[in-house]
This record gives sequence, C-alpha cells and structure tokens, in this order.
Amino acid sequence: MKIRLEKFKTVKSTNDIAHKLIKKNISTPTLIFSKKQTKGRGTMGKKWISLKGNIFLSILLIIDSKKINFKQYALLNAYLIRKILSKYLLNRISIKWPNDLLIEKKKVCGILQEFIKFKDKEFLIIGVGINTSASPNIKNYKTTSMQDFTKKKVDNERILKDFKKMYEKFIKDVKTFKFLDLKRKYK
Repeated sequence: MKIRLEKFKTVKSTNDIAHKLIKKNISTPTLIFSKKQTKGRGTMGKKWISLKGNIFLSILLIIDSKKINFKQYALLNAYLIRKILSKYLLNRISIKWPNDLLIEKKKVCGILQEFIKFKDKEFLIIGVGINTSASPNIKNYKTTSMQDFTKKKVDNERILKDFKKMYEKFIKDVKTFKFLDLKRKYK
C-alpha cells in the first residue's frame, strides 16, 4: 500500500499534523515531514530539541490493535527505524527501550508513539526525530548525530525515501504476518 507524503517547511510538531489529519477523517497512511519543528515532543511530556538539518517526521497508520498491540508496535517500529538507519552507518545502532536508538551509548533517534481512537477507527502515530547532522547539548544526557559516524554527507531526502519505502512494505506485511513473524523479519 502506498503512503502519502506531506512535506512542510515549519510545523509545531509533525505528530500534531497527524492529529489534525485524523480529525479531518483522513485515513490514508501518511508520512509527514518537516524541515523545521518548533515544539517537538518526546515521551512523558519531554521536549524534543529539533535542531536545523535533522529529520522530523511522523507516520500515520490505521491499525488493528487486536492483531498487533501498542507495545508490539513499539518494538517493531524500533526495529524498522534501526534497519533504515543502519543502511547509512557501519556503527552498530542499539535500542534503549522503549523509544531511543543509540550509537555508542549516545542518543541519535527518538520515537514517540501515540494511539488514537476516532470514529470507530484505531490510529497509530509514530513520531520520529533523528539527529542526522547535529546533536543537541542536553545536561546529563549524551547525544550524537549520524554525521559524527560517517565521512559522507547524510542525505535527509534519501533517508525519507527509505522510510516511505520501508513502511509501505511493513503495511503490506502486517496484513499477512503475525507479530512474531514480523519481529523475526525486521529484527
């Protein structure tokens, strides 16, 4: 299934755009990308520091939580995103559960999942912030960027295309495979 792509120059939060699409009754899988995010969110009400040149995106999907539940999606999304980013780096990317990807014990990516029921439909919003070119200075928390681990310039547009392609495949696979099969496939 194809994913619709919506690009913005500036948003408060890509997850906020996904919420608006749901309220407009849009149920097409959608990838929302913005070059700038002014009020990015992390888990437990934390702020996501959105530095210029990094990736800020959200993926909006209709799901069947009876087939795959919220926690299982959290695991699968971490695997999927790690798989996408590993294509660009020789360094091993580890997962700090439930929502961070690390390189050498430093945060390179954060994932924020939100589950929403609206008009008898179940939606999953997967917010993703990736430090591709710059990493924020956070007191008592180590961060890094993908650019710190490669000699090539990190191409955000190429990574965005890979997200779209991988999630289109994933949507198709969710219809066919059970959770344990998906876990093996994407791990």
